[in-house]
Amino acid sequence: MKRLHHCTFLLLGFLFMMTACTEEQDFSQVDDLRVTPTLASGLFYMESDEATINSAGAFGSFYSEEVNFDAFNEQYVAERLIEGVITYEIDNTTSKELRLIIEFLDEAGQPLDAEIFTVEADPSETVIRDVPYGPGGKSIDIVANTSSLRVSAINLGDGTSVSSTDDPKIILRSGAQFVFRLK
Repeated sequence: MKRLHHCTFLLLGFLFMMTACTEEQDFSQVDDLRVTPTLASGLFYMESDEATINSAGAFGSFYSEEVNFDAFNEQYVAERLIEGVITYEIDNTTSKELRLIIEFLDEAGQPLDAEIFTVEADPSETVIRDVPYGPGGKSIDIVANTSSLRVSAINLGDGTSVSSTDDPKIILRSGAQFVFRLK
């Protein structure tokens, strides 16, 4: 009899512990989950030496190229684009003042926006410009509707001077980070 009371007491204690330490699980939390990955990528790179710039002459265009930009050509991707930043970095070791123009073009080749840089002659500091798109920046529709980028460079100096630095050139780098909403 004592053993029966002991087993009953042990069973009741075990049942009490099982119900006291558990709670109902709520798996609806996945409905509140917001996934916003950030995609980072280089956009384009342009480099030109001083001899090429001099061959264009004073106030001549020494570089022009259109770069395909189909990052957001799928409607599914373009609709989920929240915000982004495009970063430009320019180094000029030439003896020339230069103008760099980056145009954002739609599918028809029409300009949506442009970034224009006037870069001082050597010795110039590295120019870094971050351009935000989305809340607090330019319209996100600009990058969402961009089909190509046109990069142009113009010599604002003479066509004969040469920098005293070794291997003088202009270098333009660009990269971007974009945030998407997956759900």
